[in-house]
Amino acid sequence: MIDYSKLKKSLSHLELQYANYLDSHNQANLSVLNKEAIVESCIQRFEICYDCTWKILKRYLIEVLGAPEVPNSPKPVFRLANENKLLAESIEAWLVYADTRTNTAHDYDGDKAQQCIARLQGFLKDTRALYTVMTGEIWS
Repeated sequence: MIDYSKLKKSLSHLELQYANYLDSHNQANLSVLNKEAIVESCIQRFEICYDCTWKILKRYLIEVLGAPEVPNSPKPVFRLANENKLLAESIEAWLVYADTRTNTAHDYDGDKAQQCIARLQGFLKDTRALYTVMTGEIWS
């Protein structure tokens, strides 16, 4: 049996921090340093959630769908998930998330950080949908 609690927790934490990021635009009293810290936290939570998502998905493909050979890297796992009609969105969106994850590995400044932040809303929507497919639970 697959334990989805880490995925649920990482997705919840990302949602909360992303909401905090959106709210930070309305807080004139926040220093630049605090705003940067919120962005960095969003990116870190994205990384954790993304990593947890593809690893749980890999287990799902093996344990639930009985896929015989599942690669041990994210892009092939998402391609296999797409072939098995598990993804609500196109595979292209998930490949962009994979590239975003790679790009943020050591760089939380500038364009890469802003690209990650810009993709969070879509990532959250797509990950919630995937969570529902894997667990049968409606995300709340």
